[in-house]
Amino acid sequence: MAANNEKQRKVSRIEAVGLVLVIFSMAMLFLNAGAVGGLFNAMFNRAFKVVVPVYVTGSIGCAIIISVTMGRILERLGFTDALMRIFVPLMKYVGVNACVAIPVIYNILGDVNAAGRISSPIFKKAGATKDEQKIGIATMMQAPCSFSILIFGIIAMTAVNVRVFLVLVLSYFLPILLVPFFLRLTIWRDCKAVSLHEIPIFTPETGFLPTIFGAAKEGAELLFTLIIPACAIVFAGIGALDFFGLWAPFEGALAAMLTWMNIEPESGVVSLLAGGSLAMAQIKDIAMNFTPQMIVGSFVLASSGFPLQVIFGQVPVIWTASTDLSHRDCIVAATIGAAIRLATAGVFATFLGFLYLR
Repeated sequence: MAANNEKQRKVSRIEAVGLVLVIFSMAMLFLNAGAVGGLFNAMFNRAFKVVVPVYVTGSIGCAIIISVTMGRILERLGFTDALMRIFVPLMKYVGVNACVAIPVIYNILGDVNAAGRISSPIFKKAGATKDEQKIGIATMMQAPCSFSILIFGIIAMTAVNVRVFLVLVLSYFLPILLVPFFLRLTIWRDCKAVSLHEIPIFTPETGFLPTIFGAAKEGAELLFTLIIPACAIVFAGIGALDFFGLWAPFEGALAAMLTWMNIEPESGVVSLLAGGSLAMAQIKDIAMNFTPQMIVGSFVLASSGFPLQVIFGQVPVIWTASTDLSHRDCIVAATIGAAIRLATAGVFATFLGFLYLR
């Protein structure tokens, strides 16, 4: 009787999800057992094609280690403190902590992963609020994550007689001020400009040899314990969507949207899904086949925090380790920053041609 009187535990939401998955899995095994193996193979193949040739045996993995090393050397040589001296006066007019400009500068110089690893601890040391930390991520998304994007972009834009310097000023450096200002006025308002005497010194006192070898070790740790797992998970998810026939329509919708925005769709999709370096490497050789506006729009899009695995994998994993932000906060901030960059590319391609055309 006592057992009958006990209240049964209600099914929680996550248990309901689990039950649906159990039923779905059993149905797949009963109806088509081979589909389970097919799903795994689709996830593995999609992740393998990116993780191994790009990060493990390719140049990107080595570039990440070198980027972290160079970033730490610059930090040891006073680069971060010099940036703060430059941006503290400027950010007083914007109304935010000057540290929001640090990640985007390191991103322009090297790599989005190195930028996050080096600059994210600065936010807490500088007393930045959570809103300012989010603004820092969103602003970082306005810069290219590879120096090769800049070089290939210059080649492509020169071929179609674009005023390259003006494009670089408008698309690389102006957003460092405009994006924080826009976000402070609209979404994240808990911001406060600080004076230079309120900010600590960021240059470490570590010896140069320990800095170099410690940074190389840090870069390898970042690559193998954070970036590769995050990339594998994101591309495995894409593989699963592709297995169920859901990814191709999404990819087609991306191409249609880019065409509507006057951005070259093939290179644009590559920028969104694979990376800006590959996109600009493709388009520099065929730039003469497109209008200058379309080339500039493609360059601005490639010069960003895309591809998607950066937004949904690498940024949240790296930034949550040394900031007050959750994974969700980081993903939302990166997504908003990426959306701003996508809109910026569309504006350049559609409305600003009169500024940079010869």
